[in-house]
Amino acid sequence: MRRNELLNSLMYLFYPNICVVCGGELLPGEEGACLQCLYKLPKTHNFKEPDNDAEKLMAGRIPFERIASYCVYTKGGTLPPLIYHLKYRHNQRIGLLLGRIFGKDLIGSDFLDSIDLIVPVPLHPKKEKERGYNQAEIIAKGLSETTGLPVSTGNLVRVVYNPTQTKRSKTQRWENVKDIFKVADQALFEEKHLLLVDDVITTGSTLEACGVALQECKRVKISIATLGEVF
Repeated sequence: MRRNELLNSLMYLFYPNICVVCGGELLPGEEGACLQCLYKLPKTHNFKEPDNDAEKLMAGRIPFERIASYCVYTKGGTLPPLIYHLKYRHNQRIGLLLGRIFGKDLIGSDFLDSIDLIVPVPLHPKKEKERGYNQAEIIAKGLSETTGLPVSTGNLVRVVYNPTQTKRSKTQRWENVKDIFKVADQALFEEKHLLLVDDVITTGSTLEACGVALQECKRVKISIATLGEVF
């Protein structure tokens, strides 16, 4: 973590009404990050672009309809401190906020056509207990608030508790997540178009593993949405 991000994290701990990105004081109505920093988010707008980079990354790995990432995740950029505070500083408001504004961008586009359910990538129960929540579920709730689409939790489940994906190679990441997800009741997802949601897509291994599990459901369709992409 960069020095200025660490300082902002410490400041936020004692002064929660500051922007986690720039450290400036938040104005009334601002949550977690100021409007100026949110304006600087490097949006991809790739939900408008079939065969975008995220779709090329996942092509041939699992069947999917569409894939979209809200922003580019770059070291030293605007998105990393937001994701950090969401995952490791218990700031769920940031996940809800980013989910809402991502959802607003998606409304009116054909990306949401025929989506039935939003399905967050699950954490293992042990990991979720340690963190206190699932960050993907928080993002999904934000998306739901603006799109009106329902969120399904507890049916796609993580059955293996495994090490973090951080600093693993593409091959190691796949081996780390292979066969760790399952669908509890396949009938609930039968003939449904699911929007699978996660925080960041890097190699796509976790999303691929989820997709493999979901493909066990009859005539299921899958689209994917993440807040960030790292390629």
